[in-house]
Amino acid sequence: MREQGIPEDWSVVNASSQEDASQSLTPVAGIGSTDVGHTAKKGGNTSAPQPKPPKRLNPKHKVRLWSKNWVFWMGLGSLVTSGVGIVALAMLLKSPASPNCPAIFWPLASASVRLHCAQVAANKQTAQDLLQAIALVEALPDDHPLRPEINRLLEQWSLDILALAEQDFQAGRLEQAIATARKISRNVPAYQNVDSKIANWQSIWSEAEAIYAEVEDRLRAREWHQAFMGTVRLLNVGNEYWATAKYTELNQKIEIAREDASKLAKAESLAKRGGADNLVEAIKIATSIGVNSYIYQEARNLIPDLGRQMMELAQAALARRDADEAINIANRIPASTGLRAEAQDFTTLASARASAWMGQISDIETAIATAQKIATDRPLYNEAQELIAQWQLEIEAVARLDRARQLAQGGTIGDFAAAITEAQLISDSNPRAAEARREINRWRGQVETIEDRPYLNRAEDLAAGGDIASLQAAINEASQISSGRALYSEARSRIRTWTNTIQRTQDQPILDEARFLARNGNLPAAIATAQRIALGRALSGEAQAAVNDWQGQIRARQNWQEARRTALQGTPEALAQAIRLANRVPQTSPLRADVNPAIAQWSQQMFNLALNRGQYDIPGGIAIARRIPPGTDAYRAAQQQITAWEKFLNPEPVVVPTILTPTPASTPQQ
Repeated sequence: MREQGIPEDWSVVNASSQEDASQSLTPVAGIGSTDVGHTAKKGGNTSAPQPKPPKRLNPKHKVRLWSKNWVFWMGLGSLVTSGVGIVALAMLLKSPASPNCPAIFWPLASASVRLHCAQVAANKQTAQDLLQAIALVEALPDDHPLRPEINRLLEQWSLDILALAEQDFQAGRLEQAIATARKISRNVPAYQNVDSKIANWQSIWSEAEAIYAEVEDRLRAREWHQAFMGTVRLLNVGNEYWATAKYTELNQKIEIAREDASKLAKAESLAKRGGADNLVEAIKIATSIGVNSYIYQEARNLIPDLGRQMMELAQAALARRDADEAINIANRIPASTGLRAEAQDFTTLASARASAWMGQISDIETAIATAQKIATDRPLYNEAQELIAQWQLEIEAVARLDRARQLAQGGTIGDFAAAITEAQLISDSNPRAAEARREINRWRGQVETIEDRPYLNRAEDLAAGGDIASLQAAINEASQISSGRALYSEARSRIRTWTNTIQRTQDQPILDEARFLARNGNLPAAIATAQRIALGRALSGEAQAAVNDWQGQIRARQNWQEARRTALQGTPEALAQAIRLANRVPQTSPLRADVNPAIAQWSQQMFNLALNRGQYDIPGGIAIARRIPPGTDAYRAAQQQITAWEKFLNPEPVVVPTILTPTPASTPQQ
């Protein structure tokens, strides 16, 4: 039987038939011949006998032989009869041949043929075949007897197409799913579900894409927990592709991002520690973060910053005039920082600076030659040119300073003046301007010292007299040295010493008189006398200290007198106030010899009042005892008495032991 079905290309198949051929055997007679050879031998001749030709059979004789073989003819008859029967039976049982769908001319095809070929195509369950199946039967009229079956099949095939589109959607092929769904005919009932289905797919897809984008934003912000929670939401969007492949993809990205973030955090931590070693390691770690990482750009932005920090370290070392350290740091700056060319120029200039620091003209010329190696297209070319210009000026300044120093070696005012004039020719913009100013100031100081030393020497000679008039004359002489001169500080120091001597001579009698009055007990008069010494004079500090002491003694006496008057009242409140007033007397005051016994007496008096009150009013006694100040003689005894009274007022509960009553034994019944 022929197989039913439609080939993939729906091409026309040409059938071919084979014809049976029979062959008959023709007897063949073979004729053989031999050659006769003669061999001459010594002594005689020999010859071989010739074979006889085979005997031929007469054809008539052959026929007679076959006709006499009746067994053969009987078998042949049976075989022919059986074959005819089998062929007839096969033709009766053979079903009608299925139509060759690809070769059918459809405008003339019957409805049954269309339906059959449509079902064959639909059974392949591909979108293209299902659409072809629908197209085959849609052409039939609406009043066709097979229309109910056709409509049922159209509905089923349309749903099958939607199912295939759903499979594409679940597999992540959204556009293909939409394209497949839109191919469904508008004439089938399932078409009304197409738009809603596509809208649902697009909504799910948009939601998944939004979740994916949100997770990526979370990853860039290093919000790992929120990113993971967002990834979990993909499991519930309603799409297998997003719930499996994209979910796994996002989880892998989260893990990689966390690892990269940990690397970047370590790099940042190393950078905060500072130091060339830490910065080099930080750059190495940041460089290891791959281009596909969410924090790749952040890492790339960090690398130049780290390189710039290394350059700053190198520049700081150069500022300390540690050229070797500066060059070592610059040479370690990796190329990934984008500062390698600048670092190379820096090392060249650092070497040039080191030569210039030697200070000699030959060293500066070496520095210029080194800096000139930096080409015009190099990053630090402009800086190199500025240094070259400075060093060229410096060579000129070095020569002038050398001449000025030679002039100053004479040591006279004229020599120093000539040296100053020569050094002043060095402009303020010259690199050696600061050095020139220092030399000029030094030489001016030497000139001023030569000019002012006689004033100071004469002042010291005058002060040797020791009296007020001599000291004042010395002060007047030294005051001729004006501010800003080389010997001004020395002159002011001498003037302060001589002024203090004069003031002490003038004020010492006043302070002695005040102390005399204080020793005699006239503290107010002593205070008034000491206050005649004005603030800022040599003895003003000493006088003020004495005044403070005497005023303290007056306050102590007042407090002591007030305490004694208060204690005379004899009440617990008055006695407590008296103790507080008495304690204001300083411990260093002579009055403490009377104050301490009085405080002890008053505290004991308060304790006695508490005991008396406690005989009839324990709470009242406790209140009085609590007023006795700490540090007094009766304080400890008062606290013990308070404890005893409180125990009396609040006795501990007596625990009564429980007496167990024995249970009487039951009497056995008789």
